[in-house]
Amino acid sequence: MTATTDTTNARVAVTGAAGYIGSRVVRELQEAHPDWEITALDNFYRGKVRSIGDLDIDHVDIRNRDRLEEALDGADVVMHLAAISGVDDCEENSDLAYEVNVEGTNNVAWFCRKTGAALVFPFSMAVLGDPQEFPITVDQPRDPMNWYGRTKLLSERAIEDFADGAFPAHLYMISNLYGSHAVDGTAVSKGTVINFFVDRARAGEDLTVYEPGTQSRNFVHVIDVARAYVRSAERLVEQLEAGETGVEKYEVASDEDPSVHTVAELVRDVAAEQTGVDVDVTLVENPRGDDETLVESFTVDTTEAREKLGWQPERSVEETVRRLLSE
Repeated sequence: MTATTDTTNARVAVTGAAGYIGSRVVRELQEAHPDWEITALDNFYRGKVRSIGDLDIDHVDIRNRDRLEEALDGADVVMHLAAISGVDDCEENSDLAYEVNVEGTNNVAWFCRKTGAALVFPFSMAVLGDPQEFPITVDQPRDPMNWYGRTKLLSERAIEDFADGAFPAHLYMISNLYGSHAVDGTAVSKGTVINFFVDRARAGEDLTVYEPGTQSRNFVHVIDVARAYVRSAERLVEQLEAGETGVEKYEVASDEDPSVHTVAELVRDVAAEQTGVDVDVTLVENPRGDDETLVESFTVDTTEAREKLGWQPERSVEETVRRLLSE
């Protein structure tokens, strides 16, 4: 079935809907557009959520093209979030990462080319490797340092080709995620750097920081990222109506890029203040050796997302750390 557009009753499909980001995207879509028809898909490789409100998540593996096309049938916008997303997971399961991140994404993009449905896809800052210029933009050279980044780069290039003259697509370069959220009372989180520190502080364990500790990272809250996806869906519906095709790329990040050691110290201080738990921050040898970006400033230019999507981050690292440690 070919996609049709109706701004008041769009049909949106989300792959990876049981995951850390996907489950929040579905919730934000439900709240922002209760009249939209939402389809949620996942193969539950990592995702724990099985339903969101009154919406059940369908068990669909994006590697199965026939089953995938059946599930996506009629979608105006596909938010493709299903992926093997961890650097370590991709290294340990390289064949699976290729099948899901490359072949699975090609299946989704081919569906969009056949039907004209719009597409949203995160290709990650991992495609850049070790950035040489700041602030970071989507136009910088690609030189991924790990298999995860390589699979995302292959998908980025494929979507550019699939979308040309066929459908509009938004590709996201997302910085380091943090924070948690709740789906129907169930906490959804992931072992990101800040979440890792908070969990260890709660347990009264030392906060271990990879040497040298001065390496800076840009951090953006998972709920802020989900809000950006909603804005993309809204813009893509308009672009479908206008007959636009091709790729737009957006940097999705915050204005905060503290060093990892600084973040650990913040968690340590807030834990002592709010819970009375004293933990130490300790430096440990970096197991990834040279495969890590070691810079003291990690700024990201989010002008495109602010101007075209009307999006900007709303949550801060300190506010989130304080909330997490008070729960």
